[in-house]
Amino acid sequence: MADKAAEADPVNQKYALLPAFLQAKGLIRQHVSSFNHFIASDLLKIIKAKGNERVCCDADPNFYLKYTNIYVGRPSLDEDYMQTELTPNQCRLRDQTYSAPVSVDVEYTRGKDVVIRKGKNGAGAILIGRMPIMLRSDRCVLTGKSEEELACVGECPLDPGGYFVVKGTEKVILIQEQLSKNRIIIDTDSHGAIVASVTSSTHERKSKTNLVNKHGRLLLKHNAFTEDVNIVIVMRAMGVESDEEVLQLVGTEGPFAARLTPTLQHCKEEGVYTRQQALDYLASKVKGGGRPPGNGGSGGGTFMRRTRSRVDEARDILANVVLCHVPVVHFDYQQKVTYIAVMMRRMLYAMLDPSFIDDRDYYGNKRLELAGGLLALLFEDLFKRLNSDLKRQADTSLSKANRATQFDIAKCIRTDTITFGLEHAISSGNWTIKRFRMERKGVTQVLSRLSFISAVGMMTRITSQFEKTRKVSGPRALQPSQWGMLCPADTPEGESCGLVKNLALMTHVTTDEEEVPIARLAHIMGVEPASLINQSELRERGCALVILNGNILGVHRRPKYFVRSFREMRRRGRVGEFVSVYMQHDTVQIASDGGRVCRPLIICDAGVPRVRQEHLQLLREGKWTFNSFLYNGLLEYLDVNEENNSLVALYESNCGPRVTHLEIEPFTILGVVAGLIPFPHHNQSPRNTYQCAMGKQAMGNVAFNQLNRMDTLLYLLCYPQRPLLTTKTIELVGFDRLGAGQNATVAVMSYSGYDIEDAIVMNRASLDRGFGRCIVLRKYGTSLKKYANRTQDRIVLPAAATPASTTRPTKFRILDRDGIAAAGEVLTQGEVLINKQMPTNTRDPVSNPAAMPDAFYRNAPVSWKGYSGGEKCVVDKVLITSNDDCSCVVKVLVRHTRRPELGDKFSSRHGQKGVVGSIWSQSDMPFSERGLVPDLIMNPHGFPSRMTVGKMIELLGSKAAVCTGRFHYGTAFGEPAGLADKVDSISQELVEAGFSYSGKDFLHSGITGEALEAYIFMGPVYYQKLKHMVLDKMHARARGPRVVLTRQPTEGRSRDGGLRLGEMERDCLIGYGASMLLLERLMISSDQFEVQVCTHCGLMGYQRHDGVLVCPSTRSSEHMAGLKLPYAAKLLFQELTAMNIVPRLHLADS
Repeated sequence: MADKAAEADPVNQKYALLPAFLQAKGLIRQHVSSFNHFIASDLLKIIKAKGNERVCCDADPNFYLKYTNIYVGRPSLDEDYMQTELTPNQCRLRDQTYSAPVSVDVEYTRGKDVVIRKGKNGAGAILIGRMPIMLRSDRCVLTGKSEEELACVGECPLDPGGYFVVKGTEKVILIQEQLSKNRIIIDTDSHGAIVASVTSSTHERKSKTNLVNKHGRLLLKHNAFTEDVNIVIVMRAMGVESDEEVLQLVGTEGPFAARLTPTLQHCKEEGVYTRQQALDYLASKVKGGGRPPGNGGSGGGTFMRRTRSRVDEARDILANVVLCHVPVVHFDYQQKVTYIAVMMRRMLYAMLDPSFIDDRDYYGNKRLELAGGLLALLFEDLFKRLNSDLKRQADTSLSKANRATQFDIAKCIRTDTITFGLEHAISSGNWTIKRFRMERKGVTQVLSRLSFISAVGMMTRITSQFEKTRKVSGPRALQPSQWGMLCPADTPEGESCGLVKNLALMTHVTTDEEEVPIARLAHIMGVEPASLINQSELRERGCALVILNGNILGVHRRPKYFVRSFREMRRRGRVGEFVSVYMQHDTVQIASDGGRVCRPLIICDAGVPRVRQEHLQLLREGKWTFNSFLYNGLLEYLDVNEENNSLVALYESNCGPRVTHLEIEPFTILGVVAGLIPFPHHNQSPRNTYQCAMGKQAMGNVAFNQLNRMDTLLYLLCYPQRPLLTTKTIELVGFDRLGAGQNATVAVMSYSGYDIEDAIVMNRASLDRGFGRCIVLRKYGTSLKKYANRTQDRIVLPAAATPASTTRPTKFRILDRDGIAAAGEVLTQGEVLINKQMPTNTRDPVSNPAAMPDAFYRNAPVSWKGYSGGEKCVVDKVLITSNDDCSCVVKVLVRHTRRPELGDKFSSRHGQKGVVGSIWSQSDMPFSERGLVPDLIMNPHGFPSRMTVGKMIELLGSKAAVCTGRFHYGTAFGEPAGLADKVDSISQELVEAGFSYSGKDFLHSGITGEALEAYIFMGPVYYQKLKHMVLDKMHARARGPRVVLTRQPTEGRSRDGGLRLGEMERDCLIGYGASMLLLERLMISSDQFEVQVCTHCGLMGYQRHDGVLVCPSTRSSEHMAGLKLPYAAKLLFQELTAMNIVPRLHLADS
């Protein structure tokens, strides 16, 4: 036993790294760090980009405006000429945007002199707009505050942040998943031919370049050319004149040369031998007008053509459009030629050996786009728009010859372009970027506040760009490369299954790092620039190309040594910790771009982990943080590609001599939501997926500030509890401080027959004691608008019905003197909460808008629809405030307390959902020898087919927890590491407490008092109450509202609609031959209508003013017959008549 303890001891300790990691990075670190990177470096880059830095003007060549610096301030609000600090909670309550001013320093000409304007105290000279600020980012009010300080600002310390507050609603920018840019991807097209494609992306432009294989020839396919062009001709135009040089670049091995022959042959057939001929050939293939330059036609188009010949255009396209991420300096194509050669070589490899074809779904080929990157794209687009507006204003005012005043461009900068653009994009979720023709819908979503877990789970969600309708299995499948990066259980079921994913617990998403220092370091470490070497040397055995972010740096003679030493540099902290380096085929890839997923692992030397006991002791004493482990080279971040070059051990006992890394904890392959499940490794996998979906709908505590919030809908559990059987993830996330369920004593037995198909039998006494009781808070609100003619809405106490009587109508019973409902009043159906009135005339000017008579206003009250049955609703509280537009906002919160009733939905943490089937009094329930009565009874048939063994172990563990008085653990894969209790030890504790080792009890029937024949499995299980309640779903109607157009009953519960007898139900009635029932359902009780029809012409007649029925064509009242038909049919006939199609009714009996 002693050996075992000693062996398990260090393993147990390394768990301490996890809280340290989450403390250093936070749970939502990827959103926050990406936004911080955007504010700190991306904004300045955007302003300094060569297209944005200067605004010039055609009318006056001396005029310019230059941006020198940009600042983002603290979130603040200008009210009554005072600047006050803005807090997120204030924005939520007042429907404002949590944003900070963005200002710039500029230098521009005014008249003859140059004006330089610089701001001071960290703010710029000229305000250009306001930027919505992400909560918990560097610029936010909440960063670095303790729990007490957060409570003063009305914020919850457990709230993850990472979202925006726009117009009072919380919006999350979801993580977007895409294929990586600037990388060569070898794929097959629909015909099975091999294609090499590169999506190049720079700040200025994006373009896609393809190499295709047609009839054995390699062709370049690009949008700039009208048809596919022979790749050798393109290389000729780039200065590779001889065929030998092409072969040397691509590879002189036999199979390669043979495969290249048809391409070279075709080049000869086209008669292209020199660079000039190649350029001429390409010029004929360039898109844009078929006529030769400079002749014929008039207008701006031809004038622009004449300035540049076709050849120049072709040369320019080769330099700046095709593979635009490879730099071409002064038309020196050396790098681009090498790059094309590498593309061709990889294509030929794939033709010879299909294993070289890349997998598009492999996670190393994917990049995640975070809030920072998306905002940078949007901000640059808006900034360009602001500059083009300025240029237009400068042009119009400077072109006027006689100006009265000097033109000052600083006064023309409009702040609302950027402010409104960012606000609108985040609040609507539509990202439109004109430069890249990018239009995306649904980039942002409203943060779901059903429970704390649903909010945290939403922050780690990833959506991909695939259409949900296509039934493709590739992108939906669980990839082996997603191990440790994405949660394997947490994905929705249904159409978006596998396309919407979630990050695992320890995943980090990288941000961009500077390439120049990395390239310089690589050259120092022996990478020879490709331009300095003879072409054939590129292919020597043992040499490898070194590629940095898709660009070729050069060649290294000893690639394995280079990779080893580069990793050593990273572990020493000489290179950023997120730079990855790995071998792939015959190249060394270095990646420092943003959007790669990576995770920390412990480094092992020949299977011995570097993290030892003394290091963890320093961590426990607080002398070391998580970053100390990184800087001392004990841990490192690996991304998916570099993980492929290493061997990772799960537990310390698995460490063999070839192991390079050790997992910190195996349960971190699961995400936040799946981490709540105890013993998930004992369940069938789809059950865990179901629980991930239901855990987000469980009621509980939303946040510590839940009672100060005014959300549209808030579900709160009255007495939430901590689970008796908890997991490490629950403690890391803080879920144990905000429970979402209760520990119910469950007896597994069939009882009464009301528990068939997952239904639950409940104990009425436990409901009386408050089990499953919840509060529903719903917000009703309105704002008072001001109109153009200086009138405005008002809220008043309604006048009495008649001047004599002092009593008001009953629906105004709960209103105070100001016309708003009083807090604490009990509501009944149809009562008015806010008696708002709107002016009837909002356009024409009125003489005295302040003192208008009552007749001038019409009622527009906010009233309460009400529930039938259940508890009464109460006005909880009333908020009166004003928003940005200085209009008054009134919000009323209505509270409803509910206890569980028949049909309410409950679920355990193992995807075992069920509704309440019946509620029995405690005297009729079975009881144990100790007098214990179960809270709910569950049918045993729920276990065999679902195989949720985890639920059984949870019952045992919770029972042991009650007996011993300490929380037990059920962490995933935790038994070897001591993070989960073993069943043997749990049984041992149960026996010591006097229970059966199997968790079964001896029960008596509550009805007869006799002992039950079988032992019953009974103990506590954590149950969640879900948001689906019968009171919100119950719906029936007899008579009710109808649609005006068709006169059929309305649709839907909210509009008090009818229940539709659809086509399939109609088919059943036809099958039974119940024709009168069919007639009654489809016509008489829906939209029966009586029409008069002329039996001669078959048209529908009408009633004349003197009451006589006449035919529309003959104007006579003979031959008219009455007829009943659905109003919708009559409408259809009239609409067809309006379209010159005449339906005639031929009557049989007439």
